[in-house]
Amino acid sequence: MDSLRQEKIQKFEEFVDRRLKPDLVHAIVERDKIFDQQKIFSDLRKNIENLEKNSVTSLRTLVNLGSEVYMQAEVPDTQRIFVDVGLGFHVEFTWSEALKFISLREEKLERQIEEYTRLIASIKAQIKMVCEGIRELLQIPEEKTVEGRVF
Repeated sequence: MDSLRQEKIQKFEEFVDRRLKPDLVHAIVERDKIFDQQKIFSDLRKNIENLEKNSVTSLRTLVNLGSEVYMQAEVPDTQRIFVDVGLGFHVEFTWSEALKFISLREEKLERQIEEYTRLIASIKAQIKMVCEGIRELLQIPEEKTVEGRVF
């Protein structure tokens, strides 16, 4: 095999290994973080809805002080709650205000998840395209796909 072809193959492989794969890993990690945030807001929404449904006006709970150390706490009035809105800021909301905020936040998170999903698909397509180019440079025959069952 001539050196020019070998050099092209090496550049394509380096591009996949040094650029596309790290970008793919980063995009997946970021999307997973957003999934975690989405779960937190979904849980909060369900808790608020349970408080409303059961007409809870006070409650006793355990509060995590850090390092998995818990302390009992009593909430005398549950009509207002503090919600982390980002950047270390917490806002006091009524239940209905909190539910509106959570709804808006969940919509935003869903859009971000869709964006990252499209980005991940795009990166995977680029990796596949580069691998196809390498296959052609190596003059390896194309693999035939078997239609029907997928194992």
